[in-house]
Amino acid sequence: MILSVSRLDFDYSGHRVLSAVDFDLAPGELLAILGPNGVGKTTLLKCINAIHSPSGGTIMVEDRNVLKMAPHEIALSIGYVAQRNDAARMTVFDAVLMGRKPHVSWKVRDHDLEIVDSALRRLHMDHLSLRHIDQLSGGELQKVALARAMVQEPRLMLLDEPTSALDLKSQVDILNLLRRIVTEHRIGAVMTMHDLNTALRYADKVLFLKDGRIHSTGPACQVTPDVVEEVYGLPVDIHRVSGRLLVVPAA
Repeated sequence: MILSVSRLDFDYSGHRVLSAVDFDLAPGELLAILGPNGVGKTTLLKCINAIHSPSGGTIMVEDRNVLKMAPHEIALSIGYVAQRNDAARMTVFDAVLMGRKPHVSWKVRDHDLEIVDSALRRLHMDHLSLRHIDQLSGGELQKVALARAMVQEPRLMLLDEPTSALDLKSQVDILNLLRRIVTEHRIGAVMTMHDLNTALRYADKVLFLKDGRIHSTGPACQVTPDVVEEVYGLPVDIHRVSGRLLVVPAA
């Protein structure tokens, strides 16, 4: 397994935010974490990346306990794309190059520069490589953050609402690229999302959180109206359109 989370608990100010969270992720799988606002989706990502310290449980990435790894070791294994990325006075190229830091010993090599060039081209951002990131739109900043995670060459990618600031075409481009990277390189990816239909289109598996616990988890193609209503409190119909599931609020 790329990722194994077992009996994960997280407390904040004496309040239990996550309780007994268990799931696995195999190579080549993309998992979408779904649920209402404030249910703990982002908190779960930050626990997996050791940004937050869980109250209990274990997090294993390829048989290594993340909670016992040094930050440098975590950065070699896990790429993290936050929902918000602050702008600074540096170029797009330099911001993405920072993702190579875990791999650089004494100085940046030509190989590192080539990897950054490749990531920017794949995201159609190469024409912006010398622009300062404090001049970018929110969507462009999100692409820079994704490129920075890509050049880390991680075994696991964590993405918090990766398409929230993007227009429709950019959303499709980013998720198609993420889907290819996960499949071709046999890595794992976990993303939080609000858009059920986008999640069902791109994810292999979905995990629904409710009240800090896993309500249900399984293949995206097996999501039922009952599960959606139980999690969100909204009756829905689910149709199959062009081979994909489409969630529609019930009339």
